[in-house]
Amino acid sequence: MAEPFKNLINTEVVQAIGHHLKRVDPGFDRRGFEARALARLDTLELKARVLQVADALVATLPADVDRAAGLLEASLGPPGEGDDLSALRTSERGLAGWAVWPLTEAIARLAIDAPERGLAALHAMTQRLTAEFAIRPFIVRHPAVCYATLACWVRDPSAHVRRLVSEGSRPRLPWGLRLQALVLDPTPTLPWLAALQDDPSEYVRRSVANHLNDIAKDHPAHVAEWLVRHLPGASPERRALLRHASRTLIKQGDPAVLAAWGLGQAFRGEAEWTVAPTRVAIGGEMTLRLVLRSTAAKPQRLVIDYAVHHVKANGSTSPKVFKGWALELGPREERALERRHSFKPVTTRRYYPGVHTVDLRINGQVLGETALHLRA
Repeated sequence: MAEPFKNLINTEVVQAIGHHLKRVDPGFDRRGFEARALARLDTLELKARVLQVADALVATLPADVDRAAGLLEASLGPPGEGDDLSALRTSERGLAGWAVWPLTEAIARLAIDAPERGLAALHAMTQRLTAEFAIRPFIVRHPAVCYATLACWVRDPSAHVRRLVSEGSRPRLPWGLRLQALVLDPTPTLPWLAALQDDPSEYVRRSVANHLNDIAKDHPAHVAEWLVRHLPGASPERRALLRHASRTLIKQGDPAVLAAWGLGQAFRGEAEWTVAPTRVAIGGEMTLRLVLRSTAAKPQRLVIDYAVHHVKANGSTSPKVFKGWALELGPREERALERRHSFKPVTTRRYYPGVHTVDLRINGQVLGETALHLRA
């Protein structure tokens, strides 16, 4: 069985932080820090562990912001290079990897009223892990200072810092503080994304794609316009980025986005599909079988998805779109496809008994539905 994710912040990590802070400041209260940080640590989940260790740092570091930030910076090991995160490990040279997360959260508390100093510390820390969560309170409290700083960081030599520009300002970053001002108006970040979408680092480009996908959830027209401007003549790397950025809107069948990808045309042909069995126990699976028969004289580019309208606890239903296939169907071609779908409970979804409708979508167009009875 895999080690629980929460154990990434453990006794050894806390002791390493204490060791390296004592190394750079002999007067650091290592014993007091570790006592606070380790109190009932094993009963906490991952983020709660991070915050407890951060609180212990705030309680034991000097009250002077510049001195406290300087000690945290001095405790760091060598910065990461390129996209390789696996090499980020704490060593005798200093802290790196998961041990740095509590340090970033401590800076978000200690320096929230000294944004220039706080951002300088996060610039160093993000090169040893990431500061994508800790930078967000600064963006909320000091948007002008942060926007000016991030605009400069798009040209930083470190891929980790350039990624922070995009990832740290994502409006809806999972696990992160929601940046409501950017949810309402994402335009401040668009110049940074334009500067980074052709970044040599795949690590940075993937963040840009996820950021654009965040924007798509609230402002689909922005992403459709982005595709019109940036997709023609795009390199393979940029096309991959834009495809990933479009994924939510393609699933939803957004006409403008489908048209930008050449997928706006209705399917010309016959689609014969079945779901079996139509009665499934929670924990079981269904099989979706599809036969396509083209009646067109030219090839057709097709994006084929399906939606399961899950029954909720109150008896209503909510659709969830799942990726099926992306293909080119030749003239008069017939092709058979098959996909299995599990109803095994996962941490992000709970299943309830009832009639779960399944529908098929080709290039955004719904082509019929089937009732599936899910039982306990």
